[in-house]
Amino acid sequence: MKVMPFAASVPVLLKDSMFRNLLLTDDDDAVICSKKFTLAVSLKLREKPIHEVIVAIGRSFLGTEYVAHTLEVPGEEHLVVDLRGLDCVSFCENSLVFARCIRRNKMTFDDYKAELQLIRYRGGVINRYPSRLHYFSDYIYDNVKKGVLKDVTREIGGVPYKKTIDFMSTHQESYRQLTEHPEFVKIIQQQEAEISKRRLVHIPKGDVEKVSSKILGGDIIAITTDIAGMDISHTGLAVWQNGNLHFMHAPTVGFKVLITEKTLAGYLAGNRKQLGIMVARALEPG
Repeated sequence: MKVMPFAASVPVLLKDSMFRNLLLTDDDDAVICSKKFTLAVSLKLREKPIHEVIVAIGRSFLGTEYVAHTLEVPGEEHLVVDLRGLDCVSFCENSLVFARCIRRNKMTFDDYKAELQLIRYRGGVINRYPSRLHYFSDYIYDNVKKGVLKDVTREIGGVPYKKTIDFMSTHQESYRQLTEHPEFVKIIQQQEAEISKRRLVHIPKGDVEKVSSKILGGDIIAITTDIAGMDISHTGLAVWQNGNLHFMHAPTVGFKVLITEKTLAGYLAGNRKQLGIMVARALEPG
C-alpha cells in the first residue's frame, strides 16, 4: 500500500478534512470517549499492564475509517479531537492516551483531552503550530523526556540511522501553516537541525524477524524511510497473533484500521521505501 510521508501534517489538500471538521462536535467525540472507558471497565483493563491495555484499545478501533489531515484545521493552533477518523499517528496516539487514562483511573472526557495534549505537544504545551510534535522521532524523543515512553530500539538490536531531517522546511508549499505564517519556518528549521544532530537508531527491516521476540504487543512501531528529509513514514502498533508478530495500523486513504495478514517483517519486506523500525514502549503512568 502506498503510504504518504509522515512529517506531521503533510500537504495542503485540506478541503475535505476542513469541511469534515466543521461537521464534528465535542459532543460526538465525548460519546465515543465514554464508550471506550465503558469498555475498559467491562474488560477490567485497569488491572492489566499498559501494553496490554494499548492492544485492547487498538483492537477497539479496528474498522475505523482512515482520514488524512484531521489536525489541519483553520485558525490558531488548538487541541483537535477526532475519534471517528484516524490516520496512522492518531491511531497510535489515541491507543496510548486511552491506555494511560485507564491505568490512572482518570476516565472523563476532560482527562482524555489533558492526556492528549501532554502527548501531542512539545513539553505538553500548546504554543502555536511549531509546538506540535511534527516529526515522529521527535515525538518519541519528547515523550521519553516526559516519562511517557521508553525508546527500546537500541537495546533490542538497533543500529545507527543517520538522516538529515528537513522535509517540512524544504516543502513549505505543502503546509498551509507555513505558507500563511512564514515566521514559523525558522522555528521548524531549528527543530529539524536539532533532530538531525541526534544519534538515531533503527532496526533494519531484514533484522526485524530475529529481534521480534523482544518486541511487546502494544509497542509503538515507527517505520523509517528513504524519503529525503523524512525520519518516519508510517506508524502502528505491534500485536501478537498465533505466535507471530503482526502490525496493527491505519493504512492509508480508502482503508480502515486493520491488522496485517502478513507478519510485521513480511509487511516491511513488501515496501522498498521502508528501511526499518524504531520501537517505543509505553511506561506505566506515575
